Amino acid sequence: MQTRNKIMDDISQLMTNAMGVAQGAREEAEMAMKSLMDRWLADRDLVTREEFDAVRAMAQKAREENEALAARIDALEAAAKSGK
Repeated sequence: MQTRNKIMDDISQLMTNAMGVAQGAREEAEMAMKSLMDRWLADRDLVTREEFDAVRAMAQKAREENEALAARIDALEAAAKSGK
């Protein structure tokens, strides 16, 4: 009976070690994938969210200024036509 417990203990220890190795392999694979993705993203000309938001705000301001100028031109053209 004692040998059966020893065999079960050995199998249990083997399974525990296998799970530890599997966990280590998973963590290693995750780190390798993260490193690969970081390098891939660094090679691209991507902008940060802050840069994107700043450019979007500039574009919005330019659009509003263009609309105001277009309205002003229309008003000046209307005034010029009525003055003829």
